[in-house]
Amino acid sequence: MSKTISIIFIAIAVALIAYNVTMVDFANPFEKDSTIALIGIMASLCAIILLLVFVTSKKIQDKINKD
Repeated sequence: MSKTISIIFIAIAVALIAYNVTMVDFANPFEKDSTIALIGIMASLCAIILLLVFVTSKKIQDKINKD
């Protein structure tokens, strides 16, 4: 997976976070649709973390292969 595709996936995850934040009812964050939105926010954050770990591991692998 190239760096461009990783950046596109990270941008999509950020867009999903922004959308889900608009769906959260801050008066009752653990009621009905707000719970689903919070789960979506957490899932998007996990996806971003996994993609950043992947990009970092690819950089390390490239440095090792150069030597």
